[in-house]
Amino acid sequence: MSSTVREKGRPSAEATCHGIVRRMVSLPRNIIGGVSRVMGHGIDLMGIGGGRRNQPNFQLPPPPLPPPQPQPAMVAVEWAFLNCFEQQYGSDHPFFYVCRFMDGLKIAEDENKFLFLYLHSPEHPFTYSFCRETLCSEVVTQFLDANFVCWGGLADRGDGLHMVATLRPGSFPFCAVLAPGSGDSLAVLQQIEGPISPAELVEILQRTMEEQGLAFGSGFRAMEEERRRADRVLREEQDAAYLAALHIDKEKSRLKDLRSEQGVQKKPVQAAKNKPTKKQCGILLKPATTVSHNETANQEKDPRVTQILIRFPNGERREQSFSIMDKVQSIYRYIDSLGLPGVVKYRLVSSFPKRVYSVEEMGMTSLKDAGLHPSASLFIELL
Repeated sequence: MSSTVREKGRPSAEATCHGIVRRMVSLPRNIIGGVSRVMGHGIDLMGIGGGRRNQPNFQLPPPPLPPPQPQPAMVAVEWAFLNCFEQQYGSDHPFFYVCRFMDGLKIAEDENKFLFLYLHSPEHPFTYSFCRETLCSEVVTQFLDANFVCWGGLADRGDGLHMVATLRPGSFPFCAVLAPGSGDSLAVLQQIEGPISPAELVEILQRTMEEQGLAFGSGFRAMEEERRRADRVLREEQDAAYLAALHIDKEKSRLKDLRSEQGVQKKPVQAAKNKPTKKQCGILLKPATTVSHNETANQEKDPRVTQILIRFPNGERREQSFSIMDKVQSIYRYIDSLGLPGVVKYRLVSSFPKRVYSVEEMGMTSLKDAGLHPSASLFIELL
């Protein structure tokens, strides 16, 4: 294997899981506090790790391409990596969340997945071949989108620079599989340094998921159980509040009926006979309530409705209902109506297997014919 897989770190905190050493690192205060600064000390990204020689399986990249167009000075640091990466390698790559590192780690925790970290050093001699041939390959892209939450950063600025100082890579390209630890710590489950083929990368990631998933799966399951318990308690509290309000309404109605009966005692007996009793009122009300529940159930199981879950580049997720006869273009209109900043030119993509639902090719295709019924999950890929 031409890459270097680092599984040992600083001796501060190490734990063993199925024969693999997992090291714990402390997150920098700059990242925890949400403050991203460009540090004054320099890091020689070209010389870090002393360089690599005798690499028979990988050739140095072709002569460097013309420098990219200068970016506006006010571009947010969260967009710097994606803009730099797509200017040179295009938009066919794993889905990188455009957010701060801690936000990406929280998204991975919420989705019960590991975080795939990539630190990008554009000037390093092996970066071009790794990005073009490995990271952007179809097999790696589909595998990462299906099993990981991906986050990338530039190695010389922002959160990417802070992670370089924390993880101390020996060479570039640098990738890592991470998971949240206790407190302000971070579990480094795997580190991959240097050039590597797509098959080797997928094999390492698959093995890491299988071996480390047992250790962290229990924690994920515990969090999921806690979330379900909280939802159940909330529903029970809402039901109790509804029943209490219903009881109050019934008591008010009973008192009102009692006053009405007392007021009509002097009216003719025939009028009293024509008045329905409370038992009859209950018989009349009961079917109406049943019909209401049936209508609600029919709406929930309506086969003419499809549910679309949309994941945005900033990590936000929204679910929207559409008719199965609506066109794919309807989803684009819904996203455009939200007026989200930075989401101007984009396309909709499903994760695994990867499929593009572009407005040019499938805009007039119905959601049912496009395979998006009864539900589907799509993410926005910026162009």
